[in-house]
Order: sequence, then C-alpha cells, then structure tokens
Amino acid sequence: MDSITIDVRTGGTSVVHDLSRDCAEFCRGRGDGLLHVFVPHATAGVAIIETGAGSDDDLLTALDDLLPRDSRWVHQHGTPGHGRDHVVPAFLAPSMTVPVLDGRMTLGTWQSVCLVDTNVDNPDRQVRLSFLAG
Repeated sequence: MDSITIDVRTGGTSVVHDLSRDCAEFCRGRGDGLLHVFVPHATAGVAIIETGAGSDDDLLTALDDLLPRDSRWVHQHGTPGHGRDHVVPAFLAPSMTVPVLDGRMTLGTWQSVCLVDTNVDNPDRQVRLSFLAG
C-alpha cells in the first residue's frame, strides 16, 4: 500500500475544501485499486459532493441547521459552540474509499472528494491518501 499525507490550511471559517486534484494526482499512473481518504481529526470529515454550484455552501448551511453552533453542547472548550464540531464526524465520516481504474478515480461527472471542516479553532489539517492496488 502506498500512502502520503497532505497538509491543508482551511482558515478561520467553516469550509468544504476540494481534494479532487490532490487525489487525482496521487492516483495517476497507479493502475486499478482503491483510494482511501482519511482525515485524522476529531472535528472534520470527508464527503463526495458537487462543488462550485452552491452545494458546498448548502452542506455547511445544513450542518448549521442540524447542529447549531450554540451553548447546548456538553463539550465546552474553544470557540462558543465548538462542541458541535466534535459531532460532525458522526454525520460526515472521517474516511472514504473510491474505486480507481487505470489510475483514475471513478467519480461521477459532478462529484468531488472534499474535506469538510467546521472547526474554526484549528485551521491546519492533514489528510492521508492511501492506495491499495487491485
């Protein structure tokens, strides 16, 4: 299995960060297999979603509606409402697997592999990309 870690700076706001270019570059020339994407953080997840047409903003809005950033959370350190960031990975898993054929991810036309980070207290993230040859 081949594996690399990439660094992503997400900034001080909630973000859907497109990882597709990094993933495609990592898969290029590797043949058939599986790409595994893993975020080793307790407050971030990964998603396959359309980006650039509003769906990424809609996802963040849906998370805000479903998991409000307020004082209801038992987990209380950090920015007010930060406890909800620790619940996000239960809804957006911290890992995913994408089939790869002939060195290319088999994503649909409008699908992108994205890091979803709602934690404004930690702008520096790592993402592990692993390839398991088939």
